[in-house]
Amino acid sequence: MRIAIQGFEGCFHQQAAQRYYGKQTEIEACSSFSELVKKVKVGKEADAGMMAIENSIAGSILPNYSLLKNSGLHVTGEVYLQINQHLMALPGQRIEDIKEVHSHPMALLQCMAFLEKYPHIKLVESEDTALSAKHVHQKKSKTIAAIASKLASEIYELDVIAPNIHTAKNNYTRFLAISRNGVEPAADANKSSVYFQTPNESGSLAKVLSMIAAEGIGLSKIQSFPIPAKEWTYYFHADMEFEDLSHFRKALKRIEPLTDQLTILGIYKKD
Repeated sequence: MRIAIQGFEGCFHQQAAQRYYGKQTEIEACSSFSELVKKVKVGKEADAGMMAIENSIAGSILPNYSLLKNSGLHVTGEVYLQINQHLMALPGQRIEDIKEVHSHPMALLQCMAFLEKYPHIKLVESEDTALSAKHVHQKKSKTIAAIASKLASEIYELDVIAPNIHTAKNNYTRFLAISRNGVEPAADANKSSVYFQTPNESGSLAKVLSMIAAEGIGLSKIQSFPIPAKEWTYYFHADMEFEDLSHFRKALKRIEPLTDQLTILGIYKKD
């Protein structure tokens, strides 16, 4: 399969795609999430997509929820990937040789406690972690290092001169597998992503949540979004977890009369 991802070869999106779809997965690199969604919708260059949706430290990637809602695409699964950042350089280099470290601004922030130990090193922001590793490989500069994934070091033939330099060791990103066509839920499916809108009335959301709880459904995520055409009116994204698919279907029947709109993005097995 050819999977659309945001980023370049060697990025964390590629790791998530290979974990979900298999090691032989081919990658269609996209410069933005909107380009990713477009290529999955059109279907000429990608069979499906892998898109980051939230991070355990930074929180939700809010624009991606809206992209997903408006795309008409379906969620077929998820991947939780631990984000391990490594300092890499040309073979034979030591950290004492490095004068600049290049990476995405978020990666630099995630590794700041380590980088502050080397005040002589200049930090240079780039658009992507894997692209930074690629530039070190291409430029053959012995004084420049990159912060990126282990996969990037392997692809671009760089040595990891300092592994796992990220400050928070419990940093995970959740990715969603998305496709043009929905799939029948597997017998062991135990999670679903849905969108719903409630009437702009007192207690309307509380009624929906109480019905969900009554069926023994857990909410691992609920996120509100304003509806641009209606002032102070919101729709909600909810990730529901359940032990039995029949309980989820009963919950849907109970909340449907209480909502103005209810859309199932996908029913799948949680990671």
